[in-house]
Amino acid sequence: MLEEVSELIGLQVYTNGGIFLGNVANVIVDVAASKIDGLFITDTNPLLVEESKNVAVPYRWIQAIGDIVILSYFPKRVTTRKPAPPEQKPEEGKVLPPVSGQSQ
Repeated sequence: MLEEVSELIGLQVYTNGGIFLGNVANVIVDVAASKIDGLFITDTNPLLVEESKNVAVPYRWIQAIGDIVILSYFPKRVTTRKPAPPEQKPEEGKVLPPVSGQSQ
């Protein structure tokens, strides 16, 4: 049984399907509420997390903690958001051609 929060550091994290997710690198604590908000996971499995990026797992997703951490939920795949392409502004004084299907 865990006696200190620091004992979570280094534990391996698995999905409820038994797939390795990564290792606990840090604990996210809500000091004002005196509770654990989540776990910060590193060395993530590239099959689950795009580019093996670090992820934060909400504490409510944790099913069990012992020698390992087992999650009750984890998305099938975590992808990073791609930035939206910048809007192209017309050059000053230039008239844009009409969009097909629209009359002027």
